[in-house]
Amino acid sequence: MSTTATPAAETGAPLTGGVARHRTALIGGAALVALLLGTVLLGGGGWAAHFAVDLSGPMGDTSDWIIDNRDSHPLFLYFFGHISNAVVLSVHAVYLVLLAIGWAGVTAAAGLVARCLAGLRPALTAVAAFALCGLLGMWVPTMQTLALMVVAVAASVLLGAVLGLAAGLSGRVHRALRPVLDTMQVLPAFAYLLPVVLVFGIGVPAAVLATVVYAAPPMARLTALGLRGADAGVMEAAASLGATGRQRLLTARLPLARKELLLGVNQSIMMALSMAVIASVIGAGGLGDRVYQALATVDVGAALAAGVPVVLLAVVLDRVTGAAGERIGAVPARGTGIGWAVAAAGTVAVALVGRCTDRLSWPDAWTVDIAGPVNRAVDWMTAHLYSGIPVVGGTADWAARFTTWFLDPLRDGLQWLPWWAVLLLVGVVAQLIGSWRTALTAVLAMAAIGVLGVWDPALDTLSQVLAAVAVTLLAGVAIGVAAARSPRLERLLRPVLDVFQTMPQFVYLIPVVALFGVGRAPATAAAVVYALPAVVRITAQGMRAVDPVAMESSRSLGATGWQQLRQVQLPLARPALLLAVNQGVVLVLAVVIIGGLVGGGALGYEVVFGLAQGDLATGLVAGAAIVCLGLMLDRVTQPAGRESRDA
Repeated sequence: MSTTATPAAETGAPLTGGVARHRTALIGGAALVALLLGTVLLGGGGWAAHFAVDLSGPMGDTSDWIIDNRDSHPLFLYFFGHISNAVVLSVHAVYLVLLAIGWAGVTAAAGLVARCLAGLRPALTAVAAFALCGLLGMWVPTMQTLALMVVAVAASVLLGAVLGLAAGLSGRVHRALRPVLDTMQVLPAFAYLLPVVLVFGIGVPAAVLATVVYAAPPMARLTALGLRGADAGVMEAAASLGATGRQRLLTARLPLARKELLLGVNQSIMMALSMAVIASVIGAGGLGDRVYQALATVDVGAALAAGVPVVLLAVVLDRVTGAAGERIGAVPARGTGIGWAVAAAGTVAVALVGRCTDRLSWPDAWTVDIAGPVNRAVDWMTAHLYSGIPVVGGTADWAARFTTWFLDPLRDGLQWLPWWAVLLLVGVVAQLIGSWRTALTAVLAMAAIGVLGVWDPALDTLSQVLAAVAVTLLAGVAIGVAAARSPRLERLLRPVLDVFQTMPQFVYLIPVVALFGVGRAPATAAAVVYALPAVVRITAQGMRAVDPVAMESSRSLGATGWQQLRQVQLPLARPALLLAVNQGVVLVLAVVIIGGLVGGGALGYEVVFGLAQGDLATGLVAGAAIVCLGLMLDRVTQPAGRESRDA
């Protein structure tokens, strides 16, 4: 008698009912046996020193060799040197063009291009945004940042498209590239700033290349997603008509993936802009340098004046590329070519008028100083909210309580556990949520942290990440659910979330420190502020995507609003909620380094210390540990079904 595999077995769907309970009990029993054996055979204590590897010697030798040969070795003279020169010339050429057409020409070009790509409202937004950059007295730094971003985004999109094309056409390449892209995206920017600076020195080339490494992965992932998700029926029809592989790619796959490609461009732009301030540490100049200098003197107003244009650029580019993506597939309007010609002619005409009237630079009389009022507001907040509030206490008291009641017990508990118990706990959680592959990957990633010799700092960082993720999810899911059920609230929240998501992390770091002091609590608060918008957006999108038929059926059966939320919407939005958890973890980890600057300590501080001291071993080992931590947390929050879809 033949047997047939069940659909759950064939598709990798999660087990349910009694089978799931039996699986959970089996895993729990095996974990209990392993715990007892570990207690008897291995005892307690942290990571064993003889299992760690000291990389300071080899990395120090590598750093010395690079410094000694940077000006003489053919690899630097004829390869890296040409790359550096090409980057410098490209950025300088774009900057000269922006200066040549003047503020009026740039503003007109932004409005006209946005009008052609996205419509009237994004065009007006673009004009207003560039005008505000000038009003804040940041026109020249904005042009410097824009020139660097144009080159960095172009290189990121090109590199990401090539990698995504290879991954989209080959399953083997896709599997091989995934850990590489994970590393590029999770490795803290500060960690790879050091090797980039060692090779290229301080300046624009290092800043551009660091930005490319950070911004290329989203383009690669979305390109591969679009190509691999092409409609099978269309591809079969093209093949049946005798189309070659290249013809199918150009006439079917790429057109079907246009939305994903444009979304990849959008995400690369946003990631590149988020690097604007971090890249200023290694000589990027522009708005990031203004923010960095203002924060060095604790001038919140000046930092905000330079940070707002970064937000404005991000909002404009996000709106334009988003609206252009929504237009894809629509019937093209008549006169599109004429519209582009009018845009080009209008830009040239405005630029010529500006040059003839000698109005290329933004007039100093048209600037507004916001630094003074902002600094006075921060001083008031510090004086009235930091401490001394009756009954509830001040923000400093809240930070101290959060540290004492949550962060310290969580850190001490993790560090008290034997190393093998931590690995066992990670493996059990990953096995319950995912599969044996995700469990094995998570355990190996956690073990690699011990081998690198940073076990205790990694557990300290893990405690901060877990606390920040918990707060982010509690607040983000609640706000996302409310936004999904109230269109008015969603409209009100959208600009606030845009500001939080695009504001350079350094800018809101000082208000956080002013309110909460220095320590691990403000580092956690900064991570929550940074990760919250993505969790809110993903949750709201998942809740809105719930099948209206299911909602109507539950309503017809007399379900209340609370019952619909608990029994229909939340279960059906489970994939989006899991994605929100995953993205919350990744984004919180991205702020670990920033937290190291305000007393977060642990791995974040070691990365910053390595960059500041030129210590390649310390910086890269801590950065690699953060990557392993991110890989472990990604696998622990990854449901079993996703692995089968990614294969």
